[in-house]
Amino acid sequence: MSIQLTDNVSPAARRDILDLEQKISSFRSGDIPDEAFRKFRLTRGVYGQRQPGVQMIRIKLPHGRITADQLIRIADLSDKYATGNLHATTRQDIQLHFVKLADSPQLWADLEDAGITLKEACGNTVRNVTGSARAGVDPTEPFDITPYAYAVFDYFLRNPICQDMGRKFKISLSSSEADSAYGYMHDVGLVPRIRDGKRGFKVMLGGGLGAQPFPAQTATEFLEEDQVIPFIEGVIRVFDRYGERVKRHKARMKYLLNDIGLDELLRRVDEERPALRVQSFQIPTNGENDVPATLPTFLSTLTDRSAVENTAKYQAWYKTNVFEQKQAGWYAVQLRVLLGDMHADTARALAQIVKQYAADDIRVTVNQGYLLRFVRPDNLPAVFQALDALGLAEPGFDTTADITTCPGTDTCNLAISSSYGITRALEQMMHDEFPDLVFNDDIKIKISGCMNGCGQHSVANIGYHGSSLKNGAYVLPALQVLLGGGFNGKGEGLIGDKVIKIPTKRGPDSLRLLLRDYEANGFDGEYYSDYYARQGKNYFYQLLKPLADLKTLVDTDYIDWDHTEQYVTEVGVGECASVLIDLVATTLTEAGEKLGWAREAFSESRWADALYHAYNVFITGAKAGLMSRDISTNTQHGIVSDFDKTFAGEVDFHKAEGDFKTLVFSLNKQEPSELFARQFIAQAEGFLQAIQAYRETQVIQEGAPHLQELSQAHDS
Repeated sequence: MSIQLTDNVSPAARRDILDLEQKISSFRSGDIPDEAFRKFRLTRGVYGQRQPGVQMIRIKLPHGRITADQLIRIADLSDKYATGNLHATTRQDIQLHFVKLADSPQLWADLEDAGITLKEACGNTVRNVTGSARAGVDPTEPFDITPYAYAVFDYFLRNPICQDMGRKFKISLSSSEADSAYGYMHDVGLVPRIRDGKRGFKVMLGGGLGAQPFPAQTATEFLEEDQVIPFIEGVIRVFDRYGERVKRHKARMKYLLNDIGLDELLRRVDEERPALRVQSFQIPTNGENDVPATLPTFLSTLTDRSAVENTAKYQAWYKTNVFEQKQAGWYAVQLRVLLGDMHADTARALAQIVKQYAADDIRVTVNQGYLLRFVRPDNLPAVFQALDALGLAEPGFDTTADITTCPGTDTCNLAISSSYGITRALEQMMHDEFPDLVFNDDIKIKISGCMNGCGQHSVANIGYHGSSLKNGAYVLPALQVLLGGGFNGKGEGLIGDKVIKIPTKRGPDSLRLLLRDYEANGFDGEYYSDYYARQGKNYFYQLLKPLADLKTLVDTDYIDWDHTEQYVTEVGVGECASVLIDLVATTLTEAGEKLGWAREAFSESRWADALYHAYNVFITGAKAGLMSRDISTNTQHGIVSDFDKTFAGEVDFHKAEGDFKTLVFSLNKQEPSELFARQFIAQAEGFLQAIQAYRETQVIQEGAPHLQELSQAHDS
């Protein structure tokens, strides 16, 4: 069935969607190897699930911002193509699960019709740009970062410098010094500041989670607003050129920064300055503090407001889920959503509440909830009633009782144990035994199904990630306990310590011990991470050590949460069998595609883009040449250097060592122009023709190439 595309779908998105449809067809017919197709579909938001034959679709929502009609569209599409569930993520995306691969192009087309994209939601690209959900209404913000988040998102979407990096790249913008968007764990984290009457940002670089979490380093305390996008472009160019590309576990920017140091990284960023698409990028911010002109004028018809306002639940909800905006007389309402999951029917009903009572500007929050803006104070009781009927008025938004979690083994290939099950158990235990924790917003609890950190456990005051333990011949599900992350009393962002690993069924016991210990021994007003630092890691190890005693195991310890069968560790099922391919030929085909993109960008007068595509022709062609001689490299810079040495003196390429390197790296020695782009593309085309001819001669002389097997690798 052909894809139905409306006039609302942009030409760029239209081409992407049709390309996805064509690639799916080629993949099914065996014309595209699995690993190449996997790489392609990930950058289109299509991610393989733990269950074979179905996909998770990640919907990319810049800054988590969405309208009521867009929420309805996503809900309708979840009913049509998925399970009727909308899962909000810690990166302010919404995910749909159990989607058939064949349905993904039309699903994407229907999203684009509503102004929503999947492009670069996964894969080795610039992921969704996140930001403080309170931005624009935050009483403590120096200015609204919303237009800046959108500008960063737009600038790097489909930008050639970040289409095929060694690894993903994450950017966040916080609304104030509180850093509520966790800039300190991002590749680039921005915090707004005003200096001498000028707007700018504190810039942090090289943060990251995963098995080896790194806190970001401060690149500058103040960068003027018009320099933010040029600076980020320079950082991405450096990461693309020098970042690891073979050892996946070392391929994030945090490792590059750790290897070369901040001063050297910034020097290389400065070297890229001449080649940038723009030298200054001014972001329009008119009217950002204004009350929206399109707010509903509806006033609640609730006859007895006081009867609602005097209930204990309303009082708790008002205290924890509502705050007055910086626009005097207007209120924001925050929705606590268990596991980040919302049924499509609930989402549609929520959209109607927004249309009736709030601004058409819903924000998905980094703790998997939602935020509604510009609610009149007189309408708050009616909003509470409407939300309560949907189960969306539970008090305790972003408090200790509001746990952040990833889907874990419910859908993820990489998860080791259940995240959802332990989250439910911990929240129920706190509800029953520590009811006042709905008023505590100092302790944050976060859970991931594995060490990779989608639930952001490393930046929690109390964090857990899924694991396993061996007891003789048996394996049981486990939790790694991490403590001391998050923010301390000075507002500093910290990475948690791994303290101890315990059977997962003892998770509630561990949290109970930690909370009671803090109640008994913490100083008044002492932040939990400061308390952890004061007591020390060994104190907490000894506190929890009895729970790690495997001699006291019972039968239920061998069964994971939400399961009835005995636990076994599982590797996610591959999506198809391995295939045999000629890797050199495949790489040369890829270089040819990049040459086509360079020509197209040139025809549209996009000189900087054309140059970067041509640069990638050199990189990909040189990689193919090195592969033909069984020489492996791990960075783009290494590819150029090794090709320069290996092929020096071969007339078809360059006469002397250093010539090729000089040619390729001339990319950042001058400003992008029509003349330079025309010349550089012509040189890239000539180089590719020479490599292709060399390969043809090599095959004639040495015989047909050995076909190599590519098998399915995990998505991430």
